[in-house]
Amino acid sequence: MKKCIAAAVAVAFSFALIACGGGDKAAKSQVWKLAFNQSPEHPQAQALKWLSEEFAKATNGKYKIEISHNELLGNQKEAFESLQNGVIQMAMLGNPIIEAVNADFGLISLPGLYDSVQHQQNVFTSDVLKGLFDSTRPNHFIVLSGIHAGVRNVYGKKPVHTPADLKGMKIRVQQSQSMIDVINAMGGVAVAMSQGEVYTAIQQGVLDGAENNEVTYYDLKQYEVAPVYSYTKHFMIPDILVINDATYDSLSADEKKIFDDLIKQTVVKSFEIFLDKVGQSKQAAIDKGAKFVEDVDASVFQKRFVPLVNKFINAPAATKGLNRNDLYKQIKAVK
Repeated sequence: MKKCIAAAVAVAFSFALIACGGGDKAAKSQVWKLAFNQSPEHPQAQALKWLSEEFAKATNGKYKIEISHNELLGNQKEAFESLQNGVIQMAMLGNPIIEAVNADFGLISLPGLYDSVQHQQNVFTSDVLKGLFDSTRPNHFIVLSGIHAGVRNVYGKKPVHTPADLKGMKIRVQQSQSMIDVINAMGGVAVAMSQGEVYTAIQQGVLDGAENNEVTYYDLKQYEVAPVYSYTKHFMIPDILVINDATYDSLSADEKKIFDDLIKQTVVKSFEIFLDKVGQSKQAAIDKGAKFVEDVDASVFQKRFVPLVNKFINAPAATKGLNRNDLYKQIKAVK
């Protein structure tokens, strides 16, 4: 019996030594928590997973980015507060969250700003937005980049080719004044509502439709209640990848370069994955009976945005030294 006990103690001690050794190794890794509100299958999640893996490799395991999906760390507003307080290190946020801190961020969501998906990618991989992105430091976070979140189009029970087709249609939008203004300018009636309520609201006739990208349209099965998807191409609103300022500043100069380079590569990868997913989602929705209306002249709607755009870019900037009109022209000029 004593021998059995002694053997058991020896085994336990051996495991303890192994655990301690592992603990020393683990202590060398710094875990950054990244808040994300979508599932692991989302295109952005796949790009973030790549970033996490490559950053760990490039720093020999010194840093590990741990992605918490499906709002595990709270909704976007809660996650943002945790990030500012240093409780978590990174987050993917909707641009309206950042707009609430600095209204100038409304600029990168203006309708008609990007000539194409490629144009938006070129903007986000250039340095044209660096001044704007760095302006959030006093709020204890840094914007790393805009991340592609698809092209937003209108869908409902009937095709939409012109503003006349949208007249009187109640269209769901996010709780953003700029989005409300745009849908109203297009001829519709904007209704701010949380995403979780949209399916039932359309089903019950509270809404006539909504607006979003093809990935969300399919993933949330909204094609079941709004089977006609029209390419109005009115918005290309990016999501925003942010980091706590103290976390970023803790990196050495070499580590910052590695991280910054990987962020640019992540932006490109997010575009590639998202566009591939758009094609898959569109075909899957068609297979379920959805109809996609391609012959829409988006410029007809864009002409209605001009007064809204001009009003915004000619207003005084919230950021010291920034001129909205000048930055707008610089973005448009990116090739």
